[in-house]
Amino acid sequence: MSGASREALASARESLDALADNTSVDAAKLAGELAAVTALLDREVSLRRVLTDPAQSGEAKAELARRLLGGQVGGETADLVAGMVRSRWSRSRDLVDAIEELADSADFIAAQRTDVLDDVEDELFRFGRIVTSTTELRSALTDKVASRSAKAELLHSLLGGRANPVTERLVIRLVTHPRGRSLEAGLTALSKLAADRRDRMVAEVRSAVPLNDRQKQRLGEALAKLYGRRVHLNLDVDPEVLGGVQVRIGDEVINGTIADRLAEASRRMAG
Repeated sequence: MSGASREALASARESLDALADNTSVDAAKLAGELAAVTALLDREVSLRRVLTDPAQSGEAKAELARRLLGGQVGGETADLVAGMVRSRWSRSRDLVDAIEELADSADFIAAQRTDVLDDVEDELFRFGRIVTSTTELRSALTDKVASRSAKAELLHSLLGGRANPVTERLVIRLVTHPRGRSLEAGLTALSKLAADRRDRMVAEVRSAVPLNDRQKQRLGEALAKLYGRRVHLNLDVDPEVLGGVQVRIGDEVINGTIADRLAEASRRMAG
């Protein structure tokens, strides 16, 4: 996003956070309703253009949104969407992308409230690894001919009872409504959004053997010192990483033999 859309999204995030401070608001319900609004506006191109038309007053667009959503979603969702259409958007699609992000964030808020956000982050990462390594599964989930209901049923059979319900909802939503994204890109975006809920970065860590708790702690502390933010570790065992670890954060890759190398690098930077 650029220009006006960035500012509008930042304002929408603040509104969602304000809602999240009220524990009486059902975050999971809010996520589902925002996802339904996303699907509606993604489908109805003319409607989203009207709701982002700069020639119309913000109040007129907000009132239209309330009329359309009244009785279909709860008051919190209607208020949130009405506030968003009052803002200016650089492109009509940016509004839909923003509502989708808020839907995912609301599900992460639901996970955070029940102290399972770490579990959801780890499950999303592991699911991504499974998809990458299983060609048949990826083909089934990205098949343009298969119906959304068939894909949702397949995912429920794979994740139901094995993963947190929040993880299942997020993955089903991504697979059934990819909105032009690849499955891998969508999962990466979800992982980043989950980390942002705690103001953390995500590090993908590959090691030849599983790291023990002390090694994970030292690695996390070293990376936090390097980047000035808390870092969530997504761990993957890969025998090809001979005797060391490989850490990827965004587009940056750090190779080392042990976490001490990263700790030494952080000490040098601090000095």
